[in-house]
Amino acid sequence: MTRTSPKNEQERNRNRTGDGTRPTSFADAWRRYDHHHHNRDWWRRHHTRIILINSGYYYWDEGWWYPAWGYDPNYSYYAYDGPIYGDGDIPPDQIVTSVQEALRAEGYYFGAVDGELGPMTRQALAAWQRDHGLAVTTVIDDPTVRSLGL
Repeated sequence: MTRTSPKNEQERNRNRTGDGTRPTSFADAWRRYDHHHHNRDWWRRHHTRIILINSGYYYWDEGWWYPAWGYDPNYSYYAYDGPIYGDGDIPPDQIVTSVQEALRAEGYYFGAVDGELGPMTRQALAAWQRDHGLAVTTVIDDPTVRSLGL
């Protein structure tokens, strides 16, 4: 495997998002998501921020957290296989926890506040999004975060 230079990494990202800009929607973030399993060295060469959350590693890429499949085979469980919108200073489990707490306060979520974007959280997100005129994505995205006041 050849090492990717920063210039090549920028070009690869530009090719995935179309114009090299930060993904502005869940659809853009999904297109940018690398679903492939890679070893730890590959992830470190391609992304500068990788963290262990619960039982899986996540990488940060332009406003979104993504599962880093294959980073460590001992930690490879993800309740949700997709991007999670967030702030670079806040890990994805804390983002999910904040959303769960907000949905619970509004009477939409009744499960455990565990920081995992599992089926009950996604169901609550869908109901919130539908009731508030948002696109029903069942995921944490910018419009949903803003509508929850987070």
